[in-house]
Amino acid sequence: MKFSQVLPLAALSSAFVLPAEEVLREIAIEDNHRQTGWYESVAEAKNDAIAGFKKHFEEVTDTTKHTWGTVVKTSKNALDEAFELASNTADTAEDSFHDAASGIASWLRTEGDDFYDYFDGPPDGPPDHDPDHGHHPHHPPHHGPHGPHGPHGPHGPPNQTVYQLISESKYTTKLAKLINKYDDLVEILNSTSANYTVFAPTDKAFEKIPDHHPEPSKEVLKAILSYHVVNGSYPAGRVLVTHTAPTLLEGKHLSSTPKPQRVAFKITLRGLTVNFYSRIIAVNILATNGVIHGVDSLIIPPPNVIKIVDLLPTEFSTLELALGKTGLLDKLNTTHHAGGTLLAPSNFAFKKLGPKINAFLFSQFGLKYLKALLEYHVIPDNTLYSDAFYQADSSDEAETDDYRIPKGIYHVDLPTLLKDRSVAVDIARYGGLIEMKINAFARVAVQDGIAEDGVIQVVGDVVVPPKRVGGPGKESVEYWGGEEMSVGELKERLEPGDL
Repeated sequence: MKFSQVLPLAALSSAFVLPAEEVLREIAIEDNHRQTGWYESVAEAKNDAIAGFKKHFEEVTDTTKHTWGTVVKTSKNALDEAFELASNTADTAEDSFHDAASGIASWLRTEGDDFYDYFDGPPDGPPDHDPDHGHHPHHPPHHGPHGPHGPHGPHGPPNQTVYQLISESKYTTKLAKLINKYDDLVEILNSTSANYTVFAPTDKAFEKIPDHHPEPSKEVLKAILSYHVVNGSYPAGRVLVTHTAPTLLEGKHLSSTPKPQRVAFKITLRGLTVNFYSRIIAVNILATNGVIHGVDSLIIPPPNVIKIVDLLPTEFSTLELALGKTGLLDKLNTTHHAGGTLLAPSNFAFKKLGPKINAFLFSQFGLKYLKALLEYHVIPDNTLYSDAFYQADSSDEAETDDYRIPKGIYHVDLPTLLKDRSVAVDIARYGGLIEMKINAFARVAVQDGIAEDGVIQVVGDVVVPPKRVGGPGKESVEYWGGEEMSVGELKERLEPGDL
């Protein structure tokens, strides 16, 4: 079996980039159609989305429920049966899932509480189980879609660990062989002192790796395997209402101290995916110490932020050109910093500024303003996901080890690379749907682009600093709301600074 020493590049260029571009291409369409009747149309589509998705989910889980409690005496292990069922139903199930996925965001917006009830528990899990708190239950997970036989099927609770299920399955022989190279991983996945969720690539997933690439180092290989294991129990219902989750891979460039590298769960045109590209093809294979979901592609630890921007030229060519012209490309193209968040405007976002402002910014007279504008999109040292926050050196965070963003409305002002300028971030959670806005206007159109050294939040509009209004003692800020802006006003908003 061969691997690439540059697996992030090879995998992202062939797997991550294309699905991500599919999502990003929809930004322009969505921005042009988000009118005042948007919420009304969401409400009208809600019932159809609920009915379609629940029907599909029940059909899949009803056929797989008997595998969850499979005993050792059976001829196939639970993982084998789940993969076979996934393969047998792939054609029809995928079609129905895609139909339901198109309306799932509408459903989550208005049906969050009912959704949690349906899957027997809120997405943050029971009080004694929160992977972002560092606590682990000492019992197997008992939630997920049940069917008429209860959570464990007719054969009772599971009696094999996630490691045993993987090592005995004929569909995960390559994964098992790799795990067996690391005694500590075997011990973790065999232990019942904590719960884990394993996104298990099938043997077919390994066939996507070109044969001519050399095998990576043992250290790199272990990082890849660790990135497939999420700390805590995430049955399918919880995955559907979770945006990001912490893995066993330690991220050394996400904050001032090591933090768990995260994966992102996305509903795309291909179905439910991990990091946009690895599709979940089998769900809820329960074990005594967690749950396994089958995936059709390896989940590769991500490259740095700038490399991801470079890999998506059809969406970020204007941003990359601007970073290059201002010298910021080389400055940011490193992992020698303590995490960060890039508010990445798409090509369409730049286009909405208008030809006059773009012509000025990319002229020799406007480069210093272009640099200031880009610096305003870089939030250093603070890695802000849609549902988790790795803050810059915080003693409170160190004491609680709590990275979650609370439910409801969350507001935070974060300093940017532009001197003495901050952005205002508002995060609103409605059930399983999360909305993010910057400076009360710019919507985060694609959330949580996971990177080695932070996170990318794709904004549908260029973020412009607010204007200071009022006299001494009564000064306030006036945010830009997307109205037509002159070059003079843009210059005023970017000053004072290092201009």
